[in-house]
Amino acid sequence: MKQEEGLVVKVQDGLASIKVGRHAECSGCGACPSSRQVMVEAVNRIGAQPGQRVRFAMQEAHVLTGAFVVFVLPLLSAAVGAVLGWQLAIGIGEDYPFWAEAGAGFFFVLSLFTIRLFDRQVAKQQRMKPVIVEILDD
Repeated sequence: MKQEEGLVVKVQDGLASIKVGRHAECSGCGACPSSRQVMVEAVNRIGAQPGQRVRFAMQEAHVLTGAFVVFVLPLLSAAVGAVLGWQLAIGIGEDYPFWAEAGAGFFFVLSLFTIRLFDRQVAKQQRMKPVIVEILDD
């Protein structure tokens, strides 16, 4: 389990919004738009309140799954689309580069819709969210 610390900003419906400073693992990612801090939604089973510093834990497998879906899936989809486009071009006797690029572009855009669906499904599942494990101060 990976653990981080942050400040509870808001509590609602058993979840807490936590402001977390970026750390070494985040600095090279670039997924967050040049923010020094990110907001994380975590399950609040221990009753943390706004203004309290907390430690929360997240399953590393969930982090890796999310990273794969967001970063690797679009690249794989574009590659599959390029190969299928190239095969289509061979089958119809057309120009290879155009069909390979069209296939890559189509599958890349399709992967973005898949990511959006994945994000919506994960947001509904509490088992995928980080969990507050400790209140650091009162």
